[in-house]
Amino acid sequence: MAVKFSFRFEFPFSLSSPNPASGHLCSSLQAMAILAWNVRGLGNKDIVRTLKNLIQKYQPDIVFLSETKQQKRYLEKIRMKMKMTHSFYVEPNGVVGGLVLWWSKDTQIKVQQYGKHYIDAKISVNGESEWFGTFIYGPPYKEEKREFWEIMTNLRQANGDRWLVIGDSNVVFSQEEKMGGVPFNPNDARSFFDFVDTMGLIDLPISGGNFTWSNQRSDEDAILEKLDRVLCSSDWNMVFPKAVAILDIAIGSDHAPIIVLLKGIKRKYKKEFKFESK
Repeated sequence: MAVKFSFRFEFPFSLSSPNPASGHLCSSLQAMAILAWNVRGLGNKDIVRTLKNLIQKYQPDIVFLSETKQQKRYLEKIRMKMKMTHSFYVEPNGVVGGLVLWWSKDTQIKVQQYGKHYIDAKISVNGESEWFGTFIYGPPYKEEKREFWEIMTNLRQANGDRWLVIGDSNVVFSQEEKMGGVPFNPNDARSFFDFVDTMGLIDLPISGGNFTWSNQRSDEDAILEKLDRVLCSSDWNMVFPKAVAILDIAIGSDHAPIIVLLKGIKRKYKKEFKFESK
């Protein structure tokens, strides 16, 4: 019998409580955060509840959701409950697909292009430097992948140097990004390899786990993969040198949500202490 799978989520440091053994740590998340999550259907009450908790926890300036499988009227009701100010939607094809982009009142977003697998936008948060963000749900079918990454290549050439790509790529990069199931085949990721290499993008490390997707089975039937990722140009990374990406717990979906903190973790120290991995 299949059992429900939960991603193990651990920070290498604490985000909240004081540590009596090593001094008091007051940590808070700085402004400018992005939440990206393949929700696998936003009609699920557990998903909506988890999304609300994530938004309360990280207070993201931008929220990107893929595979919503819901129409705009319903999604607008959810947005208002989440207290996000602005929105852009790519409607699903029946109950397949669907993309959501929400942003806060202090965020300026101009959608440049969009399709069933992406939303491309010009972005500025809190009056900071302008950059481009492409929010993706990569096609799951091999025959569509090359065309998709060719579209991403054209967007890079149109968008300029400060570029972030975030979301579900639906591609694993190496055997290290996969556990269980059929062994990794480099040919399956060739168009993705070519895209990342040609564009000179950085695959931003993600703290909190090695995998972002699970088939939600156990033991020998379990398959784990890193499908969701954050890619950025070196110029974007120079604007946000402290940017970090983290995973939170997957509840209600087989994908874990990714949070990018553009200015990193803000730490205040009252006396010396040291981090300890758990």
